[in-house]
Amino acid sequence: MTSSTAGEPRLLPDLLTPWVDSQPDVRAVSFGDVSYTWAQWHDRINRVAAALTSAGLDRGGRVAVLDKNHPACIEVLFAAGSIGAAVGILNWRLAAEELAFVINDCAAEIVFVGHEFIDVLNTIGDQVATMRQVVVIDGHGPDSYQAFLESAQPAQASASPDPDDLLMLMYSSGTTGHPKGVMLSHRAVIAHTRNVGSAFPFEATDINLVAMPLFHVGGTCYALIGIAAGIESMMTREPDAASLGRALHSGSTHAFFVPPVIAAFLDAGGPAIEAMAKLRYLGYGAAPMPLPLLEKALATWPGIEFIQVYGQTEVAGVATILAPSDHHDQNHPEWLLSAGTAVPGCEIRIVDIVTEQDVAAGDQGEIWLRTEQRMTGYLNQVEASAATITSDGWLRTGDVGRLDDTGHLFVEDRLKDMIITGGENVYGPEVERVLLQHPAIADVAVIGIPDEQWGEAVHAVVVTSQPAEVADIISFCRQQLAGYKCPRTVEFVDALPRNASGKILKRQLRNPHWADRGRAI
Repeated sequence: MTSSTAGEPRLLPDLLTPWVDSQPDVRAVSFGDVSYTWAQWHDRINRVAAALTSAGLDRGGRVAVLDKNHPACIEVLFAAGSIGAAVGILNWRLAAEELAFVINDCAAEIVFVGHEFIDVLNTIGDQVATMRQVVVIDGHGPDSYQAFLESAQPAQASASPDPDDLLMLMYSSGTTGHPKGVMLSHRAVIAHTRNVGSAFPFEATDINLVAMPLFHVGGTCYALIGIAAGIESMMTREPDAASLGRALHSGSTHAFFVPPVIAAFLDAGGPAIEAMAKLRYLGYGAAPMPLPLLEKALATWPGIEFIQVYGQTEVAGVATILAPSDHHDQNHPEWLLSAGTAVPGCEIRIVDIVTEQDVAAGDQGEIWLRTEQRMTGYLNQVEASAATITSDGWLRTGDVGRLDDTGHLFVEDRLKDMIITGGENVYGPEVERVLLQHPAIADVAVIGIPDEQWGEAVHAVVVTSQPAEVADIISFCRQQLAGYKCPRTVEFVDALPRNASGKILKRQLRNPHWADRGRAI
């Protein structure tokens, strides 16, 4: 393992070193019935690093992990980082052709795969040019992860990685075209761990529940915060009710969930609510939190410190945080609709979409970020990288928002989701927040659909918890918003399509309306 000579971590393995030295026999990670102390975990990671080296990997090499949550993913990440190699953590929900694309794109030489995904990997084997070895994470025999790990003796890494070396590839959700590989360096990941870690205070006996998918920054980069703090990480294979319930009853004190998970606990009632109440800190984000849901959660669990986060994979995760105290500020109830303020080391600009000049406080524009957490770029996509990162280091998020005079960020929409009706701009989340206050609406997405008179018309796709009339929904909205912002039409569905991180796939909702037209605006 590499250690930092200056005391501050420079490379990913530096996060582990202090705890191996100071508390080698304390539990570091648990997964079902298996657990490892810091010394045992250090030994395993060093063995994986040695095995990677024996397999021909060195600085600049690439491997991939295709599995549901498993400690092996984090072990491979630390091991690869110690020799200067990089890991693509793949979304196991991708279709076979998409997986073939991302494995080729990241040029993975070794793929670590869970047994559930061996068949899909076999079907694309002849389509993947660089893959020369498959290691089955939870398998048995010569191709198993355990055999791979035991094939080499622990050894200090001989490579000398640089903080700017590629460490991790996280692929975008692929809502448009092929997924984009977000390149995150050691520097970016370490900066994120440092900047965001201060928002999640830990005590020595705390347990960090790692439940969100590791192919998402809300999984892996959140896990690193607990590791850096030297506390136990309790990992669940999936964020299902049974697994989360067991983890909460087993002493988890900190967690990060997407809003639908929080809603599911509230809906389950009784024992589920009691289990969640055991947490001290609960981070939430990756998808908008409806105000009624947030208010209900705050009222249901007054003993939990809620932390909202906003960010992107392109900044290794979190750029702003709504602190626990902001959730209860009587002088600023509107902050419950905000994404909070910038984490340390992150600058925010709100830029006019046309002129790219800063707008006045309170005005809407594109959110730009500048931080050491920023990605290096998109793998193999020079033009997309240049279109996203400015020459002076700002990241164009593609999100629309505004800053109030206290520095609180309000995220209004995605640029591509903006609706232009009769020359007026309508930002969907503003309409959605109002509609979610309707007593019959459980979930909603607002999109633009073709309109011969206005160009686009505001259209609401809603999931209801009880019968509702279209006229009543529109009237309810008109009581709180300008007429042009209110939906002209309403569609009822059983559920809204979402990606793995919980974001609504609005493109799927739009496509049927725009299918026979040459453009989608």
